[in-house]
Amino acid sequence: MRQFNVITANLNGIRSAGRKGFFPWMLQEKPDIVCVQELKAQHEDLDDELMRPGGYQGYFHCAKKKGYSGTGIYTLEQPNSVVTGFGVEEFDDEGRYIELNFDKLTVVSTYLPSGSSGEHRQASKFRFLDVFLPHLQSLFLRDHPVIVCGDWNIAHTERDLKNWKGNLKNSGFLPEERAWVTTLLELGWRDAYRSLHPEVTDNAYTWWSNRGQAWANNVGWRLDYQLVNKPLQDKVVSASIYKMHRFSDHAPLTISYAF
Repeated sequence: MRQFNVITANLNGIRSAGRKGFFPWMLQEKPDIVCVQELKAQHEDLDDELMRPGGYQGYFHCAKKKGYSGTGIYTLEQPNSVVTGFGVEEFDDEGRYIELNFDKLTVVSTYLPSGSSGEHRQASKFRFLDVFLPHLQSLFLRDHPVIVCGDWNIAHTERDLKNWKGNLKNSGFLPEERAWVTTLLELGWRDAYRSLHPEVTDNAYTWWSNRGQAWANNVGWRLDYQLVNKPLQDKVVSASIYKMHRFSDHAPLTISYAF
């Protein structure tokens, strides 16, 4: 049995994060799997350094719209299959889901919509939640380990953001969104970070607004999660959030599992 390390990181532009040192840091960490979100790039924009950094192979689901959304997974082991999208055209066109299947493991990188730019985007987010839930239910029931990584764009509880009182009516902390995450946990999914750190608040944040002094004052949100199904729920051994260097407005979350 060994530690199996999985990183998830919203890059807010894969080329931008690369220029800021994300890939040298990633290679230094020596993870088994790296899930990335918000590529803001098309396949033709991804050179060899972005596709195959340090011997890893990247698999990507890019949005049809240029400079928008997109998800990816890096791995040292060749998967048995790669699934892009979860069967809903509206969101598959936005590049919000990629799944790699190995002999005894499924890993997903997903990027949930943000509703902060207006009512039309919040309506899109609610549509996503409605259609994604049954897909997550089917993933949960697989008889082998499943890890769903991503930027969920939802802070689940008051512990998960600094200014919760001021955000009760804002996207990312709406009652309907928070209830949706509660439903996932009631279905049996386990929030890997919270399974180890149930009460941590200020150290748990993974995103900070670029406005004002949010980063300097640690006015953050915990938006990036790794959810695991039953075969992995007693296998979570450590969790950390890397904040020494900023590669984007999100911080990478690393979870170690005992396989």
